[in-house]
Amino acid sequence: MKKSARSKGKVPGRRPKLSPEQVTELRKRAISHEPKAQIARDFKISRETLYSYLKTS
Repeated sequence: MKKSARSKGKVPGRRPKLSPEQVTELRKRAISHEPKAQIARDFKISRETLYSYLKTS
């Protein structure tokens, strides 16, 4: 009988691209009106990913 991935202790979904410390820094820079494209380039993420981190604040 097969065991499910969750029962083996696996967590579904993709790992976060940024650490919590990086997310804090990202939010500080966005609040200070730094261009979003520049922030995304510095963290090597897309602007879409940047906006999803800002949305979940």
